This record gives sequence, structure tokens and C-alpha cells, in this order.
Amino acid sequence: MPMKARLAPVFFPAGRNADFDTQLDSLRILLQEQAEFLEPVPLGSPLPAVDAVLFPQLLGEGYRRLDDFRRIDAPVLIVTSEFGTMSMWDWELTAYLASEGVRALAPYTLEQTRTICRSLALRRELKEARFLVYQDDPGEGFQPGIFKRFYWWEDECTERIADKFGIRMVKQSFKALGQRIAGIADAEADALGEARQIATAGVAPRALRSALKLYLAVKQDLDRDPSICAVGINCLNESHFTDTTPCLAWCLLHAERGMTWGCEADTMSMLTQHILQHTLEAPIMMTNLYPFLMGQAALKHERISNFPEISEPENCVLMAHCGYFGLMPAAYAAEWTLRPKVLRIVDENATAVDALFATGPVTLAKFGPALDKMTVLEGTLEGYAQYPDSDCHNGGIVRVPSGHRLMTTLPSHHCLVMTGHHAADIEYLGRVFDFSVERI
Repeated sequence: MPMKARLAPVFFPAGRNADFDTQLDSLRILLQEQAEFLEPVPLGSPLPAVDAVLFPQLLGEGYRRLDDFRRIDAPVLIVTSEFGTMSMWDWELTAYLASEGVRALAPYTLEQTRTICRSLALRRELKEARFLVYQDDPGEGFQPGIFKRFYWWEDECTERIADKFGIRMVKQSFKALGQRIAGIADAEADALGEARQIATAGVAPRALRSALKLYLAVKQDLDRDPSICAVGINCLNESHFTDTTPCLAWCLLHAERGMTWGCEADTMSMLTQHILQHTLEAPIMMTNLYPFLMGQAALKHERISNFPEISEPENCVLMAHCGYFGLMPAAYAAEWTLRPKVLRIVDENATAVDALFATGPVTLAKFGPALDKMTVLEGTLEGYAQYPDSDCHNGGIVRVPSGHRLMTTLPSHHCLVMTGHHAADIEYLGRVFDFSVERI
């Protein structure tokens, strides 16, 4: 069961009345799945250990109690309307507090309030969380000229994630995992396949069996350590350690236990995805970006001769990863099928997920390397493009406000994509987790 935010309701000593208690009772109902409410305390008194203080009621006295507000060593959550939002009449006092350096959060929709509560709980949970990555010698396997350039392999990256969020990285041998996969009985994997009735097309029985064996082997490790909340494998660069890929395993583990997955063991993407998926609760995945502006530098990597003919191509991006749009569980997808692998870098027996979001609004987001900023872009998924004799059998076409700004602002070719527009809500996440948001 997900953690709940621990909130301490605070009242003005001279002003606690029936209105305060009525509003607090309303919030207990509206936020029953997201928050745990402690006993109310007067403003200026010592506070228990909490994720935030909650003001169900504000009074004009607040202008004269600025020092008491400043002494609060926790986020200040202002939810003063019966609808689970800030009241219109508290707009001015909230602005005053913010201008004086008080860390005030004043959501204007109920879903924002719930998102903030989920964020507060997750911030506490991450201090005890662990990410599991399977790798041996990152960058030393296939395509070392590419993989040795990636920031997520650097010790500095791991240390920054730990320093900023408290997350510890657990590293296990991919080679040893491959050996354990090979030792799992065929009958166990076949029985699981029959029970799950997985949608496949063109996948040989042996290929499905191998994918399910990988799932079973990783699941054993996760069962031994419940603090692990995200898992990834250096599945391309060190793909010689197994005859399969983890795509199906990640879909099954997310469906079963909400596990965050990490293609290529990209811990920066895992971090971004984990925070967004467990706070916004929107369908999300990581994929590669191929901006039309990059021309042949992008096309060559996907073995494509040209981008689709489309208006304003400078503001369009092709999205594709491991042959298809990107890896997502079936619950997120408008269409979902497990197919044979596309990329030459993996074993002939490997598989990949061909899955599609419904067309419409999407949000792109990614942490920058210093973890002090998340770049966010709202765009539109307009459709899909197929290139049968390439590394992109089914890629998404996304229109963005400015392709040039995307090129100079987004920090990586790996980017998280969510259905819907979420930039405003991500700004609230930044105030909880202490990062800025740069909107394109």
C-alpha cells in the first residue's frame, strides 16, 4: 500500500472555531487515500515530525505572524476551500507569504492537492528506497563508442541521486543473472505463459519462454528486498549475457507491483520516471528522441532514409526505442503486442514490445544532470510512422512548440513521455522536491 503524507493541521491560537473543524473534516474525506492527519496544533508551537503543515483556515492575523510562519521547517500546504483547494480569498495572504520566503503550496484544483500529498509521501519514501541495476562493465560491451558517453554510468551521477533524494543504488551482475535465467526450468516458464495469455505476434515459443524466465529470475531478487522500487538492466550494451531482453518482464512487474523499469539501466530516466509516475499517476514511458532538425545524424541511427512529410517539420520529433514507439505496460497502451526483436545488437531470440499511446496531448520531461532542474515540454502526439526495413518499425510523431528550444534545452536523447499535459502540476512537484522547472 502506498505511503500517505503525514500532515499536521495548524490553527491560529485565537481563531480556532467551527469553520476550522468543518474544513478539516472535509479534507479528511477528500484526502483519505493520500494523507494522514495528525492532531491540530497552534501556530508557533513545536511541530511533530511531518511531511508538511496544513492550514485548513487562514486569517488576516497571518500578516502579523510572519516570524511564526518562517520558523516552520516543513512545506506549508494551504487548502482552505471545501473543494480541496485554496480559497479565492486567501490568494493575497498566500502571495504575501511566498514573497517573504515561506514555502507555501496553494493548489487550485483538488487533483493538484492530491498530487502534492503523493509527492510529500514519496519524498519521505525515497530516503529508504533502492534502485536495482544489473550490469558488469558498462560501456565495455557492444557499441562502446556510444555507451561510454552516457552520464548515468558515472559515479558522480549515482552520488548525486543519493545526495539529493536518498536513493541507494544496488548493482548486481548481469552475467550472473543470465546464468540463473538459464537454470530456470522450461516447464515453469511455459506454465506461466499459459496462465498469463500474453498478446504476441510472430514470437516463437522459445523466445516467450526466455522472456518469462528473465521475469522469474528478477522477481526472485525483488522478493528478497522490498525496499527496491525500480529496476533496470544494461540490456543492449551487455546483451551477450542472455538470449533475451527484459521488455516483457518490466511490463509484468509494473502491472503486479507498480515497479519502475529502466531500459539500458538508465538511472537518470528511472529517477525521473519514478517521481512522475508515482505522483501524477499518468501513463508514462521512456523513449529516444529524434528531432527532425537533426537530419541525418538522427536518421542514420534508426537506418531511415527520411522523416515523414509533415508541415513545420522543424517542430516535430520522431520517437522510437528498440524498434517501436517505446516500452510501456499494456494498461498504459491503446494497442500492445509482444513481437520479435528488431535491433541487431540483441540476440535473435529476444523480444520487444510494440505499444502505442492514444494520439493527443503529451508531456515530455527529464531531469538535468545536476538534478536541480527538470525540463518540461507539452506537445501533441499526432500519429505514427512505420519503416519496415529499419530500426523503427513503429515510431511516434510528436509536434512541439519549438524544435529549436527542444534542441538547446532538453538534456538527453532519452526522455520521459506522458499522456496528457502536466507542466503546471510538475511545477508543484518541483516545490516539494526542490527542483526548478524549465518549460519549453
